[in-house]
Amino acid sequence: MRRLAFAIVSTWMIAALPGAPAAAGVPEQHRLPSILVFLADDVSRKDFGCYGHPTIRTPNIDALAAGGLTFANAFLTTSSCSPTRISVLTGKYPHATGAEDLHMPLPEHQPFLPTLLKRAGYHTGHMLKTHYGPAGDAQFDWYGRQVDHFPAFLDEAGDQPFFLWVGFRDAHRPYQPGAIDNPHTPADAVVPPYLADTPETRADLALYYDEIARMDGDIGTMLAELDRRGRTNDTLVVFFSDNGMPFPRAKGTLYDSGIGTPLIVSWPGRIAPGTVHDGLASVIDLAPTFLELAGLPVPADMQGRSLTPVLDDPSRPGLDAVFSERNWHNCDQHMRSIRTDRYKLIRNAYTDLPYGNPSDVSSCPSWDALQALKSRGTLTPAQAQQFQVPRPEIELFDLQSDPDELENLAGRPEYAHLVAELSGRLDDWIASTGDFPSTYRRRLDNTNRVTGEKFTTEIAPMTDPLPPGFGRR
Repeated sequence: MRRLAFAIVSTWMIAALPGAPAAAGVPEQHRLPSILVFLADDVSRKDFGCYGHPTIRTPNIDALAAGGLTFANAFLTTSSCSPTRISVLTGKYPHATGAEDLHMPLPEHQPFLPTLLKRAGYHTGHMLKTHYGPAGDAQFDWYGRQVDHFPAFLDEAGDQPFFLWVGFRDAHRPYQPGAIDNPHTPADAVVPPYLADTPETRADLALYYDEIARMDGDIGTMLAELDRRGRTNDTLVVFFSDNGMPFPRAKGTLYDSGIGTPLIVSWPGRIAPGTVHDGLASVIDLAPTFLELAGLPVPADMQGRSLTPVLDDPSRPGLDAVFSERNWHNCDQHMRSIRTDRYKLIRNAYTDLPYGNPSDVSSCPSWDALQALKSRGTLTPAQAQQFQVPRPEIELFDLQSDPDELENLAGRPEYAHLVAELSGRLDDWIASTGDFPSTYRRRLDNTNRVTGEKFTTEIAPMTDPLPPGFGRR
């Protein structure tokens, strides 16, 4: 991807401030940008034309990138669906939301972005998949069940600035042929080294590509409606994904295939087209960004920082490091990671357990293909890593020489200093964000996060309650 020159359009910066006079040609009621968020379900960063995929057909998302800013190295706070959504909408890491596990609803006391944005006069809505529970649902003004409800939302918003969160169901499993009229073929599949390159895996990937293409078509339909109404220039459009593709060693992991996300931001007149930010970025920063653009204060307990300086100048440096976590998702995990520009360190608490796949991953054709190779004893080292027991407590990868994260350097003496440095930084993040220890097994709904069973007087807790000082609940 090529970096282009960027120019700051000062009139838009002034118009975004509450109480500022409208810029020339900008209606008074449109001073604040509307915010349209497109969220893919279970899609990895590499699986778009604008991120270098050679065969997948995503013309509308590619056009969005060509007209705006592409983040080349954006990351999620977790690799699980509902925890990602709640994390982004609260501006907190999953362990700080009280909803860090799959299907844990937003706690009643937690304010969501729509509630905050209403204070600036935004009309708020969400569509399709929500997955954050009744307390989150209730904070939006409007809900739409399908893409063709979008015009009705715009009608209801009228001249107000709006915030609309569109949670696509694509490309979540299960897959069926017929998602698009011109389907991808097994020959289109790009098979990563940790999957089995078999006809079954290739057919599985082709169906996954079809669902991404279907979502791309829906995005094109919605953007065309926005443009037809003359709302394109006053709307900030954001596209990202909730976790990586639902394939082995992607969704549910802390490898880049699980936490790397596409992140594209478009706002004609404010963001120069065709620009790229190469630095590290985290979706923890989206909520503070939206609030700042709406002229609202960022709550003190939000754990991200605004991306507006990068929107104005993509050549600015990115974050020093990004942090991610994996908790319960159909099986228990306690994994934490720190990623810098070059290195990633992953800490695995439950080394006696194999890598825990989400249920849809462990029942897909690509997993069955790996199991077949395993039964014949023909797995490659890259494929066999997923079955390793006991697992390493620490994994360290040089992403410059090993982008697929296949060679663990943690046990080599020459990397001991780097393991110590990154571990110390990870410990600092754990302490500063109020993370819970790996021995903590009682969830807020009084279930055991390993077995899913309710704790009763007959079932003793596996550990004591959360120790003082973690401050997460």
